[in-house]
Amino acid sequence: MNLIVCVKEIPDPETPASAFAIDPEAKRAIPAKDTPPVISPFDEQAVEAALRLKDAHEGKVTALSLGAPSAEKVLKHTLSMGADEAFLLNDSLFDDSDSASAAYALAQAIKKVGEFDLIFCGRQAGDFDSGQVGSGIAEILGIPSVTVAKKIDVSDGNARIERVLPDGYEVVEVSLPALITVSNELGEPRYATLKGIMAAAKKTVPVWNAEEIGAEPSKIGAAGARTKRLKLFIPVRESKCEIIEGENDEETAIKLALKLRAVKLI
Repeated sequence: MNLIVCVKEIPDPETPASAFAIDPEAKRAIPAKDTPPVISPFDEQAVEAALRLKDAHEGKVTALSLGAPSAEKVLKHTLSMGADEAFLLNDSLFDDSDSASAAYALAQAIKKVGEFDLIFCGRQAGDFDSGQVGSGIAEILGIPSVTVAKKIDVSDGNARIERVLPDGYEVVEVSLPALITVSNELGEPRYATLKGIMAAAKKTVPVWNAEEIGAEPSKIGAAGARTKRLKLFIPVRESKCEIIEGENDEETAIKLALKLRAVKLI
């Protein structure tokens, strides 16, 4: 089987909000200097889903990432987990991509990789949580897609997928090739072994620019974006405390109840 996984480098989700800063002009978050970026957790589970199918059916797993040169570390992580090859999409023309232009660039890269049976993405990115890129790739490539999968089995040219619902799950079947977005219900991703880490360190991660994947400049980066970020800010949370007093417990309770009713909490 030929399996492709799209992964994204994001700021570490465990970083406290107080460690971030906002560039109001560029409308970008400035990550904490002492906390390196990591692979998006949902994308790591997408890698695990691909590797489970590789274990069961053999084949090849290819990882793709659209991002800065530092995203090579994320791709090396997928190699250490068991992916066979990885490619980084890096070009100034990719800057300021939104979900639509990122999906287009990744779809073009997938065409360059060649034949595939399944494409895996995380159910959403761990930073902006839009959950649109995977479905966008499927639309561009003209293949079926199934979202928020927790289990995938493949046989006879079809994939049988358990798809997460708010109150349980549903089972759907789709013909290959197809795209699947993977949810955290799949289970914990495997740890990279020492052997895998050493093997990944020896592998090179080729970098593809816009021209090399045959991308039209008008469809990538800011030029191809279909959304406009109006404002990016850290929410301001304010709180105040008011002491309710009375001559006795009964009077205090009555005053408290009247106060809660006045602010429409009861």
